Order: sequence, then structure tokens, then C-alpha cells
Amino acid sequence: MRITDTSDLWWKNAVVYCLDVETFMDWDGDGTGDFAGLAQRIDHLADLGVTCLWLMPFYPTAERDDGYDITDFYGVDPRLGTHGDLVEVIRTANDRGMRVIADLVVNHTSRKHPWFRSAESSKDSPYRDFYVWRSDPPPDTSDQVVFPDQEDSVWTLSEKTGEWYLHKFYKEQPDLNITNPLVRDEVAKIMGFWLQLGLSGFRVDAVPFFLETQGADGGALPDPHHYLRDLRALVGRRSGSGILLGEVNLPYEQQLEFFGGTDGDELTMQFDFMGMQALYLSLARGDAGPLAAALEERPGLSPDAQWATFVRNHDELTLDKLSDEERAEVFAAFGPEERMQVYGRGLRRRLPPMLDGDPRRVRMVYSLLFSLPGTPVLFYGEEIGMGEDLDAEGRLAVRTPMQWTSGRNGGFSPAEPRKLPGPVVTGGFAPEYVNVADQRNDPDSLLSFMKLLIRRYRESPELGWGGFEVLEQPCPEVLAHLCTWDDGALVAAHNLGPEPRTVPLTLEGCDSSHRLVDLLQPGEVPVSDGGVAEVALGGYGYRWLRVVAQDSRRLV
Repeated sequence: MRITDTSDLWWKNAVVYCLDVETFMDWDGDGTGDFAGLAQRIDHLADLGVTCLWLMPFYPTAERDDGYDITDFYGVDPRLGTHGDLVEVIRTANDRGMRVIADLVVNHTSRKHPWFRSAESSKDSPYRDFYVWRSDPPPDTSDQVVFPDQEDSVWTLSEKTGEWYLHKFYKEQPDLNITNPLVRDEVAKIMGFWLQLGLSGFRVDAVPFFLETQGADGGALPDPHHYLRDLRALVGRRSGSGILLGEVNLPYEQQLEFFGGTDGDELTMQFDFMGMQALYLSLARGDAGPLAAALEERPGLSPDAQWATFVRNHDELTLDKLSDEERAEVFAAFGPEERMQVYGRGLRRRLPPMLDGDPRRVRMVYSLLFSLPGTPVLFYGEEIGMGEDLDAEGRLAVRTPMQWTSGRNGGFSPAEPRKLPGPVVTGGFAPEYVNVADQRNDPDSLLSFMKLLIRRYRESPELGWGGFEVLEQPCPEVLAHLCTWDDGALVAAHNLGPEPRTVPLTLEGCDSSHRLVDLLQPGEVPVSDGGVAEVALGGYGYRWLRVVAQDSRRLV
């Protein structure tokens, strides 16, 4: 295979790992995870194969929204460490071949942010227009709130000035007014500051809300996407190869707009929320059809853009783009109890408990994740199969302390349990059953399997760079697809059902001089003169198969 210089597009075949410093590793023993603890665990991530570390908010916060209600965009939460500690983490990660990105949360501030304190104090405040206000009583906006169990309007009255301020999220998080050029300048300075400290880009929180101009003078910012292009250009100038990974939970056609259309000059990557939701519907039905349909509906992207694939993230597992009937199917399969659901549209569970801890199904799903075209994103603890704490509030159910050992507090902290950010998971997914230390020494563990997947993914540029095609075959339970790039081709087949299946796959341009060589276990599949390969799959089976010609010199 011809090797080209792709260093400036490192994110095309990256492995992204998301973590919350507060719940990852406590090094000073006070019960809260910190940057010193993260620095000590960078080698675990390097050994896993992570190439990009995504840090959830580490900024000073009023603690209303798990760090997303920020009181200082230029600061570091003193519970987690200092700017120096953060820089040490970045240096250590870079030394291990990892880049670091962080959450950029600039669609709102905390109500306790100095800007809003000033803006709320007087209509003559220089920060008044940093936010969106109205003087007349608002209409019913209960259908617009993001957290319907917590808020019933996107407007809240500030009694100090007798006007209402806009907030799409909690009332403690007033929305910033990006139609104000001073706000836009401040966002650019925030980004420039963290890029100067060594970040390689940002995961941009709630992008559609960030670009929203509701309640403001829309004429002041006639094209919000032009502003997004400016931010992409800023990252390019300051970092060269920096990225903007956007959270845009919209249908594909609208997501394409946030990429900058076919020009690819806005967001670098976006999470494939449509594909993720279709995946869970397919898992619930044991039918690959919904996922195959979603993947085929993905619009083509510029070479300067990429999809980010994921099974679980730090937030609710949203199912809002499914129909009511489809969502009910997923709820019935994976969240039949009301306490497992959130906001009536999503799940607050991790994958292994949803699959009843069945290692065949868990491994099949992660094999599928890494074989899909795009850049895979992992949430901390996925590599060992962590579970959730359904007694925790809301989305905190999946943000439990990392489980390093079978010892006290799962090896996360020596502090008293009451001092931890939240309880360690109990029951069948407790640290005595699920932890890093035990799995590191077990070649048959999920951790060892994830290392293999990541190694094969990184060795297969077709998955991050190539074209994609769903292969026709007669088994509805099976998803078979082909990824090609340059002169390489990789076939992946996954059985979402419990019964063994053998699927005939027709490969154009192939004949009996070709063979399909297994990448995840020993084995291969012959190809007939007509280009047909009979691929056998066990119940919940999976195979990655490289297409190899008889005279190939490629190492498989």
C-alpha cells in the first residue's frame, strides 16, 4: 500500500478517549480526581492505544451541571490542580504520542460568572449585552427546554432589573449572545489561550445552541456559519493541525451544514448521533437493517472532515431521533425500568449492563464500533466494561469513579467514600469484578480485546480514510460492509443475532486468486472464481477480513 504524508490529518484514524478528571484518579487523597492522578495514568491510555485525550470541563464551576456551568473560562478548578498540572498532563500525553483536546463550552456561562453578575446588576453594565434579555413577559416555551424535568421555560426573570434572560439549559446557565462582537472576540481569546497552553483543539459543546440567535438582533449576525468558519480558521492558524469536534445532534442533512457543506471548512468532526441511535434500534431488534440504512444515508464529506463514531458518551444516551414506537422498542430491550430512562428520550446506562453482561454481545458491539468508517470515541471505563450507578442523579449514573483495582474505592482514591465525587459502582459490575489491574494480566479480558481492536484499527487506514459500502447478503441479522482506501480493502461482518449464520459476500474485482484473511483471530476465507466468499459467523459473531491477492506483499 502506498503511504502518504497524513500527519496534518491525524484525526482521520485517531482513537479518542473522553474522561472527567474529577472521577478518573485521585493522587493527593482528598477524594477528588486530579491532574496529578491523570498524569500517573497516561501510560494506561498509551498502552490501550489512545491517540487523543478529550478532557471534560476542568474549569472553575458553580457545580450546577457537573462542570458545564463555568465561572472562569481561563481557569483550572483548584480541586483538580493548577495550570502547571494541566501542562504537565499535556506534556506527558504528547510524549506518549497523544494529543489533548478539551471541552469548549461557550454557549452559556454560569449565573455566578463575573460577566453575568455584572450584567444582572445594571442595564448599564458593559456586560449587559453579553447575554440575551427581554423586557416583556415571555410566552410558553416549555417545549424548548433541554432538561424538561428541571425547567419549564427558557426565560427566567432577574428581579434586580426586572427583565428576563435566555437559557436553553438550566436557569443557572444564562446563554451568551454571539451576535455581540465582543462576545465573539472573547470566545476567540479563550480558544487562543488554551491552544497556546498546548491543546490540539476542542470538543465544542452544543453547537446548534451556541450559534442560536433567538431573542437577539438576528441582523447582527446574519450568517452564524460564517462565524463557525472563522473559528475553524483560528484553530488552523494557531495550531496547524488542531480540530473542532462538534456535538450536533441533528439529522444528517442539517449536520452537513455544520461541516461547511462539501467545503468542509467548519467543524472538523461531528459525532454520528443518527448512526448511534440506529445501532441501538438494530441491537434491540437483532436486525442490522436500521444501522445499515443510517450508514447509507450518511452524506459524503470533504477530505477535511470526518464522522466520529461512538457507542456511549458522557451524556444521556439520547434516542430523540427515533420514532416513539422505535424508542419504545429500545427502552423495552435496554431500559425497561423508568429509573433507567432520562427526559423521556434517552437512557442513563452503560453498554455492558444493557446487554446483561454477555461478553459475546459486548465484544461484538465494540468490534462493530471500530470497524465502522470514521474516528472511534471511547468514554472512560469502556475498555474494561464498567457499569452504571442507577441511584445517582440523572446523567451522573455513568460518571462514576474509574475502577483501577479490586481494592478500596476501586483504587480511585484512599479517601473516605463520602468524600468521593460519587459512589463507586456496586453489584455485578463492582471493582471486585471489573477493574484495570486484573484485566491487564488476563489475555482473555475485555481490556486485552480492546487493545487488539485498537491495534488493528490503527493498522487499517481503510477504516479512517476509505470509502464505505454496505454489502448485500441474505441474513437480516448481519451487517457486512466493505471499506477501501488506495489499494487496500477490508471486509467486516457482524452478527447481531444469537444464532450462527453463514453469509455469501460478492466482492467485485475479486476471484480465486484472492483470499480474506482474519485480522482478529487466526483464519481465512477463500474466494470463488465468481468473487463470492462464504463467511461463517457464530451467534453474536464478528470478523474483520483483509482482502489479499495471491501476489500481495502486504503483512496482514
